[in-house]
Amino acid sequence: MRADRLVSLVLLLRQRGRLTADTLARELEVSTRTVLRDIEALSAAGVPVYAERGRHGGFALLPGFRTELTGLNHDEALALLTAGSGRGEQAFGLGSALASAMRKVVDALPESHQATASDAARRFLVEPETDLLSRRAVTDDIPEATMVEIRRAVLAGHKLRVHYAATGQSPQWRTVDPIGLVTVRDRGYLLATRSGADRTYRLSRVLAAEELPETAQRPDRVDLDRIWRERCAQFLSGDHIAVLVRVDPKRREELLGSAVAVRTAELDADGRLRLEVTFQDLRHAEWALWQLGTDAEALAPGALRTALRDRAAAMAARYADT
Repeated sequence: MRADRLVSLVLLLRQRGRLTADTLARELEVSTRTVLRDIEALSAAGVPVYAERGRHGGFALLPGFRTELTGLNHDEALALLTAGSGRGEQAFGLGSALASAMRKVVDALPESHQATASDAARRFLVEPETDLLSRRAVTDDIPEATMVEIRRAVLAGHKLRVHYAATGQSPQWRTVDPIGLVTVRDRGYLLATRSGADRTYRLSRVLAAEELPETAQRPDRVDLDRIWRERCAQFLSGDHIAVLVRVDPKRREELLGSAVAVRTAELDADGRLRLEVTFQDLRHAEWALWQLGTDAEALAPGALRTALRDRAAAMAARYADT
């Protein structure tokens, strides 16, 4: 539509300064004649666009001209400010870029909307560090230089070398084909393939990374949401054991630190958490719950309850008075 093209023309001149009619025509994908007609329409509407003759001439806006033709209304700007006001600054090392973008969003608003949108955004809180149960969120600590290399390789479609410390193994260098980045509950993951096989890497376990010049072997188009669902299903369908457990909220992080994954979580009427968690096997589950003592109770499966009962009975017998 012509209105959209006029807005784009003004924004091009604002962002890039003086531009020739031919350059504007290429950017807008129209003819030079159309650009000249659009320039006349803007001038007639009061937009201070002027022409400069000569070898380095072109069209430009008067210095200091501000436009409110960004297309952002109050609620759209509020949505962006709210999204940026949470803990999104932790995602993929883009904190400073996010802060800068939020400042630009506010600056792009009409002056009459700037104060109200900023004040409204301060009244929304997204994903605070603690919840009502006083549990602090645990975020991954990823060196900025490492995150920059990973992000560049993902966006450029280049191969990536990572120095990765898998659980229970010595760190090793691996060359992968990056597909995308995912953040879930403040934990970041790199989805990739290695020698054609699917691989998922926890970003906090990447000790160093190097973007390589070689092109990554990956599809041009990707559906990260579908890939993530498939990998989660594959992960949970392995030789793991699902455990239903009630736990004191104060010990939640300790339990989750030893579990492989969390499937569901809800709060019981008595204030305890009811969680469905996954462990590597029965022995792993027994060990993890034993560490929590009476602050946790395994509700299922029955084999785990029996194992914990037998262990408690053996311990009681060991320390019984003779």
